[in-house]
Amino acid sequence: MSRLEAEDLYKVFGRRPDEAVEKLRRGADREELRADGTTAAVIDASFTVEPGQIFVVMGLSGSGKSTLLRMLNGLLEPTAGHVRFDGQDLTQLSARELREVRSKKVSMVFQHFALFPHRSVLENAAYGLEVQGVPREKREKQAHEALELAGLKGWEKSFPDELSGGMQQRVGLARALATDADLLLMDESFSALDPLIRRDMQDQLLELQKTLKKTIVFITHDLNEAMRLGDSIAVMRDGRIVQIGTAEDILVTPANDYVASFTQDVDRSRVLTAGAIMGDPEKGYDPSEAPATVSVDTPIIELFTPCSTSGVAVAVTGEDGELVGVVPRARLLAVLGEPMKSVEGDGAGASLVKESTDAQDAQDTKDAVPTPRGDGDGPVEKVNAGA
Repeated sequence: MSRLEAEDLYKVFGRRPDEAVEKLRRGADREELRADGTTAAVIDASFTVEPGQIFVVMGLSGSGKSTLLRMLNGLLEPTAGHVRFDGQDLTQLSARELREVRSKKVSMVFQHFALFPHRSVLENAAYGLEVQGVPREKREKQAHEALELAGLKGWEKSFPDELSGGMQQRVGLARALATDADLLLMDESFSALDPLIRRDMQDQLLELQKTLKKTIVFITHDLNEAMRLGDSIAVMRDGRIVQIGTAEDILVTPANDYVASFTQDVDRSRVLTAGAIMGDPEKGYDPSEAPATVSVDTPIIELFTPCSTSGVAVAVTGEDGELVGVVPRARLLAVLGEPMKSVEGDGAGASLVKESTDAQDAQDTKDAVPTPRGDGDGPVEKVNAGA
């Protein structure tokens, strides 16, 4: 069972919101509603988050991502739709029951830290447990452990104004971890930090996730951050989710031109894996002659050296060690050098499709590159990197 499920969520601000939802269901857009003094912040959002998954919601300012996050823990009541957490419909709970869920099962990490300036680091980290009524000795013990996990051991007696921005955000993260909540909601938690500190916090979160395996919904407007952190990514525009997929899905098969515009400046060599670009080996291919043997989840940046030193394709193996595909030099260069077309419709299962302005160049590439797994003429099926 999914840890978190959003089903047909709508959030409308203004007059007669229920009527506005019906108009949206009949095909009206945001601009039509705005003329009537109504703002549609979230429109027909549906997704699931599995236990232990980092689910990233990405979009520009005003896309509705923070409003969506606040509906997941009941801070905002949906105009329509359902939010289910471990099978329990949060939209049907009373205010008292919602507070109980928020205090014990769901924690939130804010963008601007939200620390009490008159409380010490330890007291801030223990605040969620204090609200729950946990005895002081026990809550301070849990807060100490959370601060150590967040890399703040030795700072317990300090106050927020004595800390850097990154350290203050670590206190916010420790406060969320101290309650041992099953679900963490992170609203652009690293956006206010300097780039180097921001990357350090991303590293910290990924390292903690290896041990704690929390279910996390992470909001960001930064695609690089989304692709670095997200097991699954939802892209929002004008209140709607326009695509959900892995980093590879979104980079290789964007659902439309809007999503494709986000990916233009992404370093695809650090996102794409061998499993995403591999093709079938040619007849007579001998894996023992390959310059390297890699797993399907190896980033393609690690294929540059072996591909540059040998004309033989790199061998790609599955979890059982068996050969599942190859990456020849021409294929690697083609994927890096050519922009990808957006694929209207369902991106999951779409393929690597390259733009080409010259038919002969396209034919030359076809001759040099083995056909990825698929039918050949039509859109080819992208090999699952986890296969």
